[in-house]
Amino acid sequence: MTTERPRSADAALRERASAVIPNGMYGHQNAAILPKNFPQFFARGEGSHLWDVDGNEYIDYLCAYGPILLGYQHPAVDEAAAEAQSAGDCYNGPSPKMVELAELLVEITPWADWAWMAKNGTDATVYAASVARTATGRGTILRAHGGYHGASPAWMNPEDMYAHADGTSEYEYNDLESVRAAIDAADGDAAAIIVSAFKHDVGIDQELPTVEFARGVRELCDANGIVLILDDVRGGFRIDMAGSWVPVGVDPDLSAYCKAIGNGHPISALMGRESLSEAVAKTFATGSYWFTGAPMAAAQATIETMLETDGIAHLERVGSALRAGWQQAADSHGVGIRQTGPVSIPLMLFDGDDFSTREVPRAYRFSAELADRGVYLHPVHNGFLSTALSDEDVAHTLEASDEAFAVVASEFGD
Repeated sequence: MTTERPRSADAALRERASAVIPNGMYGHQNAAILPKNFPQFFARGEGSHLWDVDGNEYIDYLCAYGPILLGYQHPAVDEAAAEAQSAGDCYNGPSPKMVELAELLVEITPWADWAWMAKNGTDATVYAASVARTATGRGTILRAHGGYHGASPAWMNPEDMYAHADGTSEYEYNDLESVRAAIDAADGDAAAIIVSAFKHDVGIDQELPTVEFARGVRELCDANGIVLILDDVRGGFRIDMAGSWVPVGVDPDLSAYCKAIGNGHPISALMGRESLSEAVAKTFATGSYWFTGAPMAAAQATIETMLETDGIAHLERVGSALRAGWQQAADSHGVGIRQTGPVSIPLMLFDGDDFSTREVPRAYRFSAELADRGVYLHPVHNGFLSTALSDEDVAHTLEASDEAFAVVASEFGD
């Protein structure tokens, strides 16, 4: 099933980049940490498929690390954005699209009364913390150990992304007693508890929130006057259109969205309760490009399309088929794997690999074999599904995966 894949154009661009970009690339899209046959540069995307600069085609299970929800170049989304762009996009004030999008977000989110828009998930989570501090007059934000809420000094030490920032304190995800202990340790200074929609620390099993944990955190916030922030940047619009904690029956006070909200167009949102609107009015934050209308039009079209087509159901169906097929193929070759988290945000880890020591040869070999067969699956980061993913895509992926599991079994089997 493999074919020789050209890589010369990508190699040339990497060499040029190394002369003008520190380390040749930076951030989470730096392909230097991926298997050697993974491309750094891409030329185009369409539906559920990507093409790199050498013309190699892939079924995409990363979706730009989450933003692509409906597939690349989705007609309704891109037409809405182009129409807004054609009138000019960056004004002295926002276009009516800002009001329309805010109305739509509030309409589909029963507990929320207002929406605030920016560009990145980090914008939304940082502002959520600021609003909580303004509302409560307190300074400490409680966050889960190992949790990621954006690339900002507000959340991490710039030299160590796993070190928590000043003004934050830690608890353990899905451990209610540790939350109680963190509140006690804050000694009356806890402004907010920020919690991810599900535990998605890189390289470890993903955890869905237990009902006991989610409801217990809600109760602790209510009892202690603490703001509950749901970081729904990664899960938003792939688990439930009204918010990713709907399945556990818990409403936050603030909820941060990004990634999938605009199907690749740059926009994020923070939603909140009326009780926090005064704190929002007192907490200044802005950006020169936060108010552009084209991404807001794209987000409106994305949400409307997901609602009209029952996109969540499609993601659940193809995600479940993938999970079952992967497990069957792994079992048939005697390869131990773990699949955790939402099926629409898949993660597969291999028994015997250890991310804590960066020793993950099985995951790297498996994803490299898939890449050679036209399937793009990150070795350790969770994947993302789009509604453009077809049954044919899934069938090809599982055929390629069967061959990749056979290679892993041959090289790493007992």
